[in-house]
Amino acid sequence: MNTILAAVFLLAQTASAPTLKSILLEQLKTTHNKQDWFVPAVKAVDGLTFEQATWREGTANHTIAQLVSHLVYWDTANLAKFKGEKPPAYTNNDATFVPIADKASWEEAVRRLDAVMTEWEKVVEAADDQKLKSFYSTIAHISTHNAYHTGQILYIRKQQGSWDPNKGVK
Repeated sequence: MNTILAAVFLLAQTASAPTLKSILLEQLKTTHNKQDWFVPAVKAVDGLTFEQATWREGTANHTIAQLVSHLVYWDTANLAKFKGEKPPAYTNNDATFVPIADKASWEEAVRRLDAVMTEWEKVVEAADDQKLKSFYSTIAHISTHNAYHTGQILYIRKQQGSWDPNKGVK
């Protein structure tokens, strides 16, 4: 038993500790396209038709397409701030849940979601520690926000019967 404990201790001593960058990247990737504890956003919208993306039960809830528009807006706005650019115009949060009008717009929204999430990973990877320290809370909240709304997308897909339980959450 002492040999095993010694080996674990030695491994712990030589293994590199996680960094702020590695933690933020792991969060971004697992909410984007790397399935780990839960289904990531790209997998959650994969294969959805325009009709499924715009389906709504009642009028009080958002459609999947509106949730994707909302995620694209906030991920893009915060990315612009991180890069020192002007974020898109903002009036109120409700206005970020933009309805999608047609199949081509839905496909573009899915592409934009993947693109902005990929760009976040690239800029975090390239950022120095000082930049990450000044923005770590926002980046962590982006991942949480993405996971929250991805959960809503999966819930809607389960309600409408368009979720394949073999893809993750059952």
